[in-house]
Amino acid sequence: MKGYYGNVVLITGASSGIGKACAEYMARLGYRVYGTSRRAPESSPEALENGMTMVRMDVCSDGSVKAAIDSIIRREGEIGIVINNAGMGIAGAVEDTSPQEAFLQMDTNFFGVHRVIRQVLPHMRKKGRGLIINMSSVGALFPIPYQSMYVAAKAAVEGMTGSLRNELRPFGIKAAYVEPGDTKTGFTGSRIMTKESGEGSAYYRYCKKSVAVMERDEINGPDPITVARAVARLAERKNPPVCVTVGLQYKILVFLKRLVPKALESFVLSKMYKG
Repeated sequence: MKGYYGNVVLITGASSGIGKACAEYMARLGYRVYGTSRRAPESSPEALENGMTMVRMDVCSDGSVKAAIDSIIRREGEIGIVINNAGMGIAGAVEDTSPQEAFLQMDTNFFGVHRVIRQVLPHMRKKGRGLIINMSSVGALFPIPYQSMYVAAKAAVEGMTGSLRNELRPFGIKAAYVEPGDTKTGFTGSRIMTKESGEGSAYYRYCKKSVAVMERDEINGPDPITVARAVARLAERKNPPVCVTVGLQYKILVFLKRLVPKALESFVLSKMYKG
């Protein structure tokens, strides 16, 4: 595959879920895919049977991000497309979330994206081309209870991407973000509850019911291949839109959000996640 941005793709958080689906799908399309994981071998990477190459990267470490990107550049000469997908989820009431837990959420889901972008952009500018795709969430648009830090991190990613897109116009580099909805991945089982969210919390029974609703929707959600296909279509466009929402039902939801008063939106969400 040789598109507008070359055929070398870097996908963070590619060991499972949406990241893995994107990596495997784009490899099948003919891209040279490098996926990252904190647990990938430190030795020289070799292509796996599914067509992607795994490299070790911890998006919360400046040194790890730089080392991984430098190793790919040495091997390939460029990285044409970056898909910032690495992320995690922390659930709990705002009051029950410590500053350390809030920072962990932001460090992975927002600052991790920023670290990768900072390291890859000098290489893209030298080539005069490139595409950065940041994985957001429909959740960035809605005040979902007990998901405040996740919502804040994804909203921050969207805001940064919009500004970044304008900054990169003179250099021929594009930036966009993707908004999946509830998707059937391992994300559900890896969600972290804040330490103060236990039975001693005033929010305990409300939070427990709300998270159960989220988990049910995720378990019954679409396969991550739907997101992978949307990402691949975005990568094939010379002038990609700033945002792609995945799935008809979520496109409709985002459209309706523009029409519904904030007070009604908040009321409906509180009922949806009441359990």
